[in-house]
Amino acid sequence: MALAALAACALGAAPPMVGAGSEWTSPGGDAGKTHHSALTQINADNAGSLGLAWQAELGTARGMEATPVMVGGVLYTSGVAGRAYAWDAATGKQLWAFEPDVDMQLNRTACCDMVNRGVAVARGKVYVATLDGWLYALNAKTGAVVWKTDFIENRKKGDNSTGAPEIAGDVVVIGMAGAEYDVRGYVTALDLETGKLRWRWHVVPRDPALGPQETPELDAAMKTWDPKSRWDVGGGGAPWDAIAFDPETGYLLVGTGNGGPYATSKRSPAGGDNLYLGSLVALDPKTGRMVWHYQETPGDNWDFTSTQPLILTHLKVDGADRSVILHAPKNGFLYVIDRATGHLLKANPLVRMNWAKGIDPATGRPILTPQESDYTAGPKIVFPATPGARNWHPASFDPATGLYYAAVLDLGNLIFMTPGQKPLKARGLNNDAALIFTTDVKDALAAFPAPMADAVRALPAYAEALRDPGTAQIRAIEPLTGKTVWAANTAGWQDRAGVLTTASGLLIHGDVGGRLYVRDAKSGRVLKQIETGTPIMAAPMTYQVNGVQYVAVMAGWGGGGFPFVPRYAAAYDRGNLNRLLVFKLGGGAVEQPPLLPPLEVAPEPPAQGSGVTAETIARGQGLFFGNCAICHANRHRSITPDLRRMQPETHAMFRQIVLEGALVPGGMPRWDDVLSPGDADAIHAYLIDQQKQTRADELAKVKAGKPLDGPSLTILSNY
Repeated sequence: MALAALAACALGAAPPMVGAGSEWTSPGGDAGKTHHSALTQINADNAGSLGLAWQAELGTARGMEATPVMVGGVLYTSGVAGRAYAWDAATGKQLWAFEPDVDMQLNRTACCDMVNRGVAVARGKVYVATLDGWLYALNAKTGAVVWKTDFIENRKKGDNSTGAPEIAGDVVVIGMAGAEYDVRGYVTALDLETGKLRWRWHVVPRDPALGPQETPELDAAMKTWDPKSRWDVGGGGAPWDAIAFDPETGYLLVGTGNGGPYATSKRSPAGGDNLYLGSLVALDPKTGRMVWHYQETPGDNWDFTSTQPLILTHLKVDGADRSVILHAPKNGFLYVIDRATGHLLKANPLVRMNWAKGIDPATGRPILTPQESDYTAGPKIVFPATPGARNWHPASFDPATGLYYAAVLDLGNLIFMTPGQKPLKARGLNNDAALIFTTDVKDALAAFPAPMADAVRALPAYAEALRDPGTAQIRAIEPLTGKTVWAANTAGWQDRAGVLTTASGLLIHGDVGGRLYVRDAKSGRVLKQIETGTPIMAAPMTYQVNGVQYVAVMAGWGGGGFPFVPRYAAAYDRGNLNRLLVFKLGGGAVEQPPLLPPLEVAPEPPAQGSGVTAETIARGQGLFFGNCAICHANRHRSITPDLRRMQPETHAMFRQIVLEGALVPGGMPRWDDVLSPGDADAIHAYLIDQQKQTRADELAKVKAGKPLDGPSLTILSNY
């Protein structure tokens, strides 16, 4: 099969989209990014003997989202903030490791952890993007830097990067992230050999006061935006994932991000579709010009990105053979779209939704239900929630079963915003929304002002939230109908993972509890369960070397909501040791990280400074939630410091840490451009008060014989 693929490429034909062979040449596996393998050595009869072949500890403790690549007997992957690695794929001998010099100040604009989703390999080079927006070309044999290019357009904005590069002909294309901040989304194409800029395509029009738009498609988009839009905020649209080159059409396919601020009424007061937010677009990789577009969420109002992974394949649709995109974005629909034209073929709901009641087949537009989901005049409970029915966790398509396999989240959230327009926060969060997931809404209302709590309880969706707060599942789905063939519940809404299917009828995935599952793809029946002790969110991959088939997966908790480590996560009990785990038939057991020591009562905080009042503490609370809480959840076992448990030396250095950047190399940015010394002192006063309350509460729990880590809410007031 590998020789046939090489021959097809040599003749100029498109490579097959029927699954990866012995090699796994991109994070998606094959040309269609199907996360499906044609290998069959590991099958239902022998999966029970699957065990560890080798592992590599990465020396980090943040999120692992990449799917490795295997080319020429070498396994390549990326890690935290854009680190890159290479191992002998059979033995696990490390060939090289690359650690870029990353500006950790960029953590200020990384809403969803310092993750990276993989590398691209071509022409003897490994391409990897760093969190702070540099694309590196590394020598594939040595890891030495061949070239590096700064692909960030404006470093005064909140742009960052977490996605994998994509090879499209003689260019390498990379997206950027940061739509919650003050960015104007774009993708960048660089020359494969030199790293020079070839073209850049913007998702959102620029302020017309600055001059003509860069492309005719942006002139067309301007008609869908209010001329008085919040151009200072940027508009959003960041294409942080879902970039795929289609060798059959020659098009580069891109899924674009959400609007910023979230509410259309604040972003584009007169309304409009706000092209090209929440869209799929096809670009000519030679010129960067748009060929077609399809907007999945016109006038995005709910953080419904279209950046979820694309699968390119072939289906018989209404009796005709079609080249299609399978795409399930955040908004809850599973779309089947013609790759050549962008024409919508099918769209079916996967989860409960009340922002729309379907798709108009004549126009391809969603049939909106503003009475259920427009939170402009007051709080609303919206289904699906902002984490999305689908998110970055890769899906798989198995051509033998004809099924689409994916992690699906059926969850809603309460969403509301502050009145009036807020001033721009440069390189700061500008989404202006508070989110409370339906799993927490009932308990959270106890702290609401009575009129607001009553208004929420009166919402029709509140009764639905009580009936079914939310379900997370691994599902096998018929792509043309959206019907679930089978589903397996996961431990909770934070438990989602990427998947792999094989031609031997297997579905392989991990879970946040630290288990690797091998299932029968037709029934979902578990054939093998391996305890690893480390959360697995990334999609596994498989390859074959010297006649031996291996399965590899990156392990480590993180991503969106990364400081909120659920109690059912392996990271809660054993920490977050980032690892690459590689399995084979006849392999051994996985050594699990040791259990963490028991929780301890919060230490005694220092006395409040002179002049601290209740008003000071209240001001500090507001500043904390407006600037700090997206990284500091202040919960037990968080992968970021719990600031209710600061030691005396940390309290003594509080100003130096917050204002002078004493801990920037470790990932804690400085804030002296936003916070004054008085602001830092107010935040410190609030945290001292929190530590005092936490200590008193925990001492009481110890006395009563109760655990220190009772249930707590996940309220993302600055997400």
